[in-house]
Amino acid sequence: MHIVLLEPLGIPETRVRELAKGLEASGHTFTYYDTRTEKDEELIERAKDADVVLISNLPLNRKVIEACPSLQLISVAFTGVDHVDLAACRERDIRVCNAAGYSTHAVAELAFGLAISVLRRLVPCDKATRTEGTKNGLVGYELYGKTFGIVGTGAIGLKTALIAKAFGCRVLAYSRSKKQGAAESGIEYTDLDTLLQEADIVSLHVPLTEETRQLIDARRLGLMKPSAVLINTARGPVVDNAALAQALREGKLGGAGVDVFEMEPPIPSDHPLVGAPNTVLAPHVAFATHEAMDTRAQIVFANVEKWLAAAPQNVIC
Repeated sequence: MHIVLLEPLGIPETRVRELAKGLEASGHTFTYYDTRTEKDEELIERAKDADVVLISNLPLNRKVIEACPSLQLISVAFTGVDHVDLAACRERDIRVCNAAGYSTHAVAELAFGLAISVLRRLVPCDKATRTEGTKNGLVGYELYGKTFGIVGTGAIGLKTALIAKAFGCRVLAYSRSKKQGAAESGIEYTDLDTLLQEADIVSLHVPLTEETRQLIDARRLGLMKPSAVLINTARGPVVDNAALAQALREGKLGGAGVDVFEMEPPIPSDHPLVGAPNTVLAPHVAFATHEAMDTRAQIVFANVEKWLAAAPQNVIC
């Protein structure tokens, strides 16, 4: 089998080569590209002879997939797989596997980093301190005693909920299915509109699907308290960001912490959230810790090894 890593994984090349040793020892060939490209022609040139490709969040569209006649497996070093044309893969019976669980701690922790930054106005505080300012106008709010809303209680959402409990928050949750043991942890499930109406902080943890695209639209933003804070570390299109920016400008929402957008950063300077007040923006960094990068690399190579060993039931897909 010819296995191709189409882009860097955020870990040293020596570590990549170490993880690939088992595959090469089994007689498979491994090609590693240490640069990233999103140009179809370049991707096709890199992947055209591959049986297996490894990517992180690199978009793989139908044109590229159809130009790879030997392709049988796409192992994704990412939780979401919405950047891969799954319809084209189904037509060819190409298996797509993800790296679920690698960034649970990283994303949950950044959700709180964003929440605390907005509530305590840390960015304006930093600016004031550097320019001979004081705390005047910068008195913020505590997490303790607030109602924290979790939209989506997968692994990351549930971890975020448990951290919120540790901060002394009441936790409301909305999800397609209830997690076993959540109630015993003090997590209260409710419908989405009720959660939005009652929560002081709303943190989004859902995948991007047709059902979740613009799940938080102008109507639902209008349900939230004027003092509420929205945190998005899920997927950019889950929120109508133009409506979010408008709500922030009009004082209908207290603030927002956003790590994901309609496109991968860099975002354009005229993006509506760039000029929105009371926001903390991050360049899709929630998943990106040294620990998470190594964990996802281990998972993505392990998934290939399990597939090659004809044990698809063990592959996270």
